Amino acid sequence: MLAGLPADQAGIRLHGIAGLAEILDEIGSRTAQLGGRHPVRAILFDKSGAANWALGWHQDRTIAVKARADLPGYGPWSVKAGRVHVEPPFVLIERMRTIRIHFDAVPAGNAPLLIAPGSHRLGRIPEPEIEATVARCGTTACLAGRGDIWLYATPILHASAAAAEPQHRRVIQIDYSADSLPAPLDWLGL
Repeated sequence: MLAGLPADQAGIRLHGIAGLAEILDEIGSRTAQLGGRHPVRAILFDKSGAANWALGWHQDRTIAVKARADLPGYGPWSVKAGRVHVEPPFVLIERMRTIRIHFDAVPAGNAPLLIAPGSHRLGRIPEPEIEATVARCGTTACLAGRGDIWLYATPILHASAAAAEPQHRRVIQIDYSADSLPAPLDWLGL
């Protein structure tokens, strides 16, 4: 299903791939913590020696939608990989869950996802306070074997360093939500 996608790119937003939504919905239905949530966005991260990027500490705050519709509480707007994104009211992000499926092993030297435990309970963290929040919460590296799945609350502070020992590291990240968006907004979906 993913074989025809470009290799060695930092993140490929997945949309319109036949069968992907059904597989990810099945994974979500088997994960009790998702509680009725459905996949609303998927990104393939493909880190390797040729594409060995770092990503600073941040919260995921935007959602992908079909089209822009200016509504109170929604904004700012952006376009990522040709797709419209918006920052919704943060309560929507707080109710979301994210799954990461590891196609390759992610040992300590291959740039595992770093999280600040408990930061997902602190609400929307202003950019100038992120560094101090990470220092207060601490850092955990999310090591993984091939086939492992990580589930976490979408607003958790997270980052990724460049790999010290780069190896192929493919991870598909899926965001799940049970919420509908106010009309005329609609999830872009998969």
